[in-house]
Amino acid sequence: MSSLTPRAVLTSLKRLSHPPRSFLHWKTPLDLLVATILSAQCTDKRVNIVTKTLFRKLRKPADYVRLPRLELERLIHSCGTFRMKAKHIQELCRILLAEHGGRVPRTMEELTRLPGVGRKTAAIVLYGAFNKNEGIATDTHVMRLARRLGLTRQRVQGKIEHDLMQLFPRKEWGRMNALFISHGRAVCTARNRQCGKCVFWRSCPSSFVRGKRDLAE
Repeated sequence: MSSLTPRAVLTSLKRLSHPPRSFLHWKTPLDLLVATILSAQCTDKRVNIVTKTLFRKLRKPADYVRLPRLELERLIHSCGTFRMKAKHIQELCRILLAEHGGRVPRTMEELTRLPGVGRKTAAIVLYGAFNKNEGIATDTHVMRLARRLGLTRQRVQGKIEHDLMQLFPRKEWGRMNALFISHGRAVCTARNRQCGKCVFWRSCPSSFVRGKRDLAE
């Protein structure tokens, strides 16, 4: 495992950047839930372009339910896998109306029962909308950095999240996604990682500057 300590990793990432709670634009918990679902296999930049129009038209679960499926698909088409995303969004909005009084639930268990909502999406919503640290949103950036920095040897999303939850204090779980994303976009990129510019280059077990292989591969 890495000689880097979780505390050193977190301290350095906090010094490097001060990212927002979420890179997605939203005003209500429902906005954030929908935007996070749209962000699967899509860039935050594209999602924010799409939701700028979407959120002006649709503000409540009932708005999504009433909208014809084809129209919702048209509005979110550029986010990719639009048919499945439209189906999930409308189905979860029906459940919100039927079982939650039209409100987005505030627990991991309730959120992950909704169509199209896994632990990653739920963790983002709970932290962003409700300031609750119930999990670590483990996306591709988090998975890549966790492996490269030697914080885990796992390859499966859920197992990587479990390892990280054991290493980092709960109060930091919500912030970790944005901190890892910031470093993953700027320096520790998926291809052509810029180890020479990285704050961890002296101790990172994946640093090519030190002749190390990429542990994320």
